[in-house]
Amino acid sequence: MNPNADRVALVTGAARGIGAACAAMLASKGHPVVLADVIPEVEATAAALPNARAIHLDVADPAAVAALPQALGDWWEKLGIVVNNAGISPKVNGRPIPIRDMPLEEWARVLAVNLTGAFLVSQACIPPMRARRWGRVIMMTSQAARAKSQIAGSHYAASKTGLMGFARSLAVELGPDGITVNSVAPGRIDTPMAQGAAAGVNDAFIAQVPLRRVGTPEDVAEVVAFLASDAAGYLSGATLDVGGGSFMP
Repeated sequence: MNPNADRVALVTGAARGIGAACAAMLASKGHPVVLADVIPEVEATAAALPNARAIHLDVADPAAVAALPQALGDWWEKLGIVVNNAGISPKVNGRPIPIRDMPLEEWARVLAVNLTGAFLVSQACIPPMRARRWGRVIMMTSQAARAKSQIAGSHYAASKTGLMGFARSLAVELGPDGITVNSVAPGRIDTPMAQGAAAGVNDAFIAQVPLRRVGTPEDVAEVVAFLASDAAGYLSGATLDVGGGSFMP
């Protein structure tokens, strides 16, 4: 029997892009998968996968996150994997708003979704994983948190940098319970978010990346699937860069 059949995976921001690819990859490994998003498209994305369910979830809404046990129903006690992928990166005409012009409301909303949302979801999902003494928490951070970026806004970079720090703290706290916590830092990936950038941005990236291409959501999903597996059982508190060699620490 495939042990993954008893390890439910929750993927936030799963309607499209990297989140949808992660959900599909985990489903292909035999995991029951819950796709969570605020976008109605999540229903169709889940319907195309085996043994998958869709839920509508705003990760920045504490009441909605607190209702996750009810939303997952009979799958809640089998929850074993959490992929905190939900994130936003607002731009104007394909470019980030300069710090000097950024409204406080936009700064707060980005941190609420990208950072506080991951905190709320992770906190809510700890009990079933602790009860089983097995779990995987995976944070979707960004190359914008690892190096300077002229593409991402300051709020996005700050939220993703904070996410890595949060992941390390959580890894220390949950390690004794058999739960690993790691981060994945994609570079330029061909997603709807990346496609919203100004003209020429992706071409400029390709020109300087050693592998000479933009990444795919599946490139990231493969790494997520590894971190969710038993093969990554002794890896925790790490950040894996998936950027074609564009960032080398």
